[in-house]
Amino acid sequence: MAIRSKFGPRFSISDVVYSRGYSGNGQEVTEDRPVRVRFAPSPTGQLHLGGFRTALYNYLFAKRYNGKFILRIEDTDRSRLVQGATEDLEYVLEWMGTKPDESPSKGGDYGPYMQSLRLDLYNKYIAELVDKGHAYKCFCTEKRLEILKKEAARSRSPNIYDRRCMHLSQGEIDEKVGRGLHYTVRFKLSPIPEPYIDLVYGPVAHNVFEFEGDPIILKSDGFPTYHLANVVDDHLMNISHVLRGVEWQISTPKHILMYRALGWDPPQFGHLPLVLNSDGTKLSKRQNDLHVRSLRESLFSPESILNFVSLVGGGFKDKEYSLYKLYTLQQLVDRFDFSKIHIHPAKLEMDRLAELNQAFIKDKWAENKTEMIEHCRSLVRQTYDDVDPELITDNVIERYLDWALDRIKNISDLTGPDFKFLWMSPDKYDIISTNEEDLQEIIKLYKSSSEFKSFSKEVKHWCKSSGNKFPRVMKDLRILLTGMAEGPSVKEIIDILGEKEAINRFNSWK
Repeated sequence: MAIRSKFGPRFSISDVVYSRGYSGNGQEVTEDRPVRVRFAPSPTGQLHLGGFRTALYNYLFAKRYNGKFILRIEDTDRSRLVQGATEDLEYVLEWMGTKPDESPSKGGDYGPYMQSLRLDLYNKYIAELVDKGHAYKCFCTEKRLEILKKEAARSRSPNIYDRRCMHLSQGEIDEKVGRGLHYTVRFKLSPIPEPYIDLVYGPVAHNVFEFEGDPIILKSDGFPTYHLANVVDDHLMNISHVLRGVEWQISTPKHILMYRALGWDPPQFGHLPLVLNSDGTKLSKRQNDLHVRSLRESLFSPESILNFVSLVGGGFKDKEYSLYKLYTLQQLVDRFDFSKIHIHPAKLEMDRLAELNQAFIKDKWAENKTEMIEHCRSLVRQTYDDVDPELITDNVIERYLDWALDRIKNISDLTGPDFKFLWMSPDKYDIISTNEEDLQEIIKLYKSSSEFKSFSKEVKHWCKSSGNKFPRVMKDLRILLTGMAEGPSVKEIIDILGEKEAINRFNSWK
């Protein structure tokens, strides 16, 4: 296998993914170090499909190579925390079938798995970096930093911190600390001219020393920034591969420098391409229709969501691109191939999710009609308080579902406005243009007809003799049966409702 690179020739994945002792089939060869990957979100809201794509690819990678999938919560930005978000993350991952092997609720040998509970560890390594001269305390105020930022913008130069505080003597530092001045800790960058090998993009070069200022690794509130915390945690949790969004790609050289400063070997890095909306805009956590929990509440199946996300960005071998075939989670694991992940941004075409969900409904109907019937009956009862019991018997629901499978994308569609007529007689009607006396005459024709074909002929003959238009009359009959002017043909409606129910609705009109 090989990985694609936009920077040059293809690189053997055996030199990269398996460089720690793994062969192409995921079996251990020489080194006693298992594959361990992590999904490390911030608990700042519900998990959307872009975030779940990262979680899914980490899960598939772990299971493909007999490793472990870890959930770690990065909650050091205290100003953005959302109550209950951590619990929701675990709930959603479990519902999707991608349950972590280690997590805040499940625990594990490398916990705690919430960064806010690991502050002593971060402080230990920050102190080590300061003692070794790899980091320094910075007392610059926000006002001064804002002046530097504006000056950089004015001169059209990179906004690089000028290292003013790096030159403070120990006496000056002690004096400022003694006065209770707030400070941050900055990591001292150094040149990093050589590229690192990205498992997706190949060699990636970004000289952070030239283009970025010394990053803050400890904020004035005593919490570490992502840059420091993720390095410490990934090392202490024995993470073998870091698979994260491409937005972190240019930060990776900073992280590699921190590994070197602490005397640690970095893990392998792979960055996943951006996931965009269908119009090319960035995803937002405020887009409720993209939240996995919202999709669950809208009765999309986890199977359809899994397959939908697997279509976004590549990463599979021998997998047919189809909106009509669903793969199980194990089948996705077996076909997962990191070398086939795309390097270009991928778009979420939400109509594809609906198509896949329809495929799921059809598969489920073929496998277990009893379960589907009960689910449908429960949904109808939740939606309509006074539904006629005769309209939700097993036989009736089975007939309805057989008819509806090609017409619905979600089981919830069955209780939507377009299908309300299945369960409830109309309580209001669109405008009927045929007069009441003529309609009563047409209904008599229907009751006396032996079949719809003969009824249709009689109505056409009656229309010619009475001066009525056949299409308008049939439209009005549809309104009597469903309350709606648009929808299936009258014959189709009568076939699905049954003659008895059709006559009941004709009789109940007016």
